[in-house]
Amino acid sequence: MRDLPHVTTPHKRPMKLTTLVTLMVYSVTGSILLVIFALYFAQITKATREGVKETALAVARTLADSPDVVRGLEHPPQSNLIQPIALAVMQRNNLLFAVVTDMRGIRYSHPNPSLLGKAFIGEDLRPALQAKENVAINHGVLDEALRVFTPVYNASHQQIGVVSVGISLEKVEQQISRNRWDAIWLVLFSALLGALAAWGLARMLKRVLFGLEPWEISALFEQRQAMLQSLREGVIAVDQQGQITMVNLAARQILAHDPLNTPLLVTLREVSRSGQAREDQEINCNGRLLLCNTLPIRAHNQQAGAITTFRDKTEISQMMQRMDGLVSYLDALRTHSHEFMNKLHVILGLLHMRRYDKLESYILQTAQNYQLDVGAIQRTIQSPVVAGFLLGKITRAKEAGFTLTLADECRVPDNPNEEQTAVLVTVLGNLIENALDAMAAQPAGEVSLLLHYQNGILSGEVSDDGPGIPAQNLSAIFDKGFSTKGEHRGVGLYLARQQLEKLGGELSVESEPGVFTQFFVQIPWDSERNSA
Repeated sequence: MRDLPHVTTPHKRPMKLTTLVTLMVYSVTGSILLVIFALYFAQITKATREGVKETALAVARTLADSPDVVRGLEHPPQSNLIQPIALAVMQRNNLLFAVVTDMRGIRYSHPNPSLLGKAFIGEDLRPALQAKENVAINHGVLDEALRVFTPVYNASHQQIGVVSVGISLEKVEQQISRNRWDAIWLVLFSALLGALAAWGLARMLKRVLFGLEPWEISALFEQRQAMLQSLREGVIAVDQQGQITMVNLAARQILAHDPLNTPLLVTLREVSRSGQAREDQEINCNGRLLLCNTLPIRAHNQQAGAITTFRDKTEISQMMQRMDGLVSYLDALRTHSHEFMNKLHVILGLLHMRRYDKLESYILQTAQNYQLDVGAIQRTIQSPVVAGFLLGKITRAKEAGFTLTLADECRVPDNPNEEQTAVLVTVLGNLIENALDAMAAQPAGEVSLLLHYQNGILSGEVSDDGPGIPAQNLSAIFDKGFSTKGEHRGVGLYLARQQLEKLGGELSVESEPGVFTQFFVQIPWDSERNSA
């Protein structure tokens, strides 16, 4: 299948917040106003027509109760009394017509005098001739009208005729139209208020959001989340009520995914209430010593919460120990470099003097020393990192006036697991340095080291002929902070044992005061070889 060419679509610029809010408010407000207008217009139309109908019925009933109308219908010779009254009522109430008929439907009044004495046109008169009021829309001889009919009774409550009143539908529509314009003006005024409200809301939102657009806020939020989750330090924030508002991934890992049940949260809430920062504070959480910096959060000159950044002090101490090991290794390399240059100078001088016999003896002696020191280590210690570390420690012991001896039985295969190698170097470095410090008051001394690999376990023994450890201190030397060297010490052995146990290893000690001290190390060793 042939690959299609890659087409880059142009980036569509998102809509501005002001435009978005304005359109949303306009859409919602416009929809609501249209619905209100429709309902209002329907109600106004219905109310107007009901009002016109009630007015027409009221006029018709009043005319039906008129004594002159009743007398004119009872006594036909006096029927000429009805026409003037009907015309006056019609003109007074702006009616299309006011017609009085007898029980045969003969008109006794009409706007057109030529129609007097003629029959009423329309079937909507029949219900009224049967003593029932009636309302209908019909077209007579004048115009289409809303017509109401009401019966006329005499003193004996006998029906003697019908009064019909008509109102032109054109006038009804004119009245409805006037009410419609009232509704339209109300809708327009409401739309203007909605526009002003949308403009004010958009300005307020822009001010609250520091003038940022939604896509800018989204980008900043994603960058903030990526930054927080990529930090090696744990980060926790709380609001003014002490509720957690943000926890990054490192914090969850350090606190074993349970940030709620930790002394760190207590400190955060105290700083949130007091507003006083706490820097470089050590807090013990779940058996781990954390180094914390807690700062208050302020917004608009008011306390808004607190935030803390922290890291496992154990990791920091491990890094410092590894740095110390690297420094020792570099010092050893520097020393060997100087020794090598000195030996080259000796060889060059013997060549110039043509003392070949002395030159041969010197080279043989140098090679023998190399085989005893460097060569022996390279043969037995296959891990370059451990070998380089031990070379540095041998040089360090010589400079201190002591001897670091590797047993002939040492066998250490190479290991691809960097964590195991780093822990071994950290533990051995701590034990060797402690041994050298313990013998510092002696004129001479020896530190012996045995490393042996078997069945996936690397066993080690570090012994010295120093002053030893008192029996009462043997159970406490692995506790954090225990030291006989002064304050701010007592972390090395604690960290060494903790790192070993984390990998499934062990660290123990035997000592006889004034005779020897011996540490036993066991660590899982992922050797590339099946046997040493």
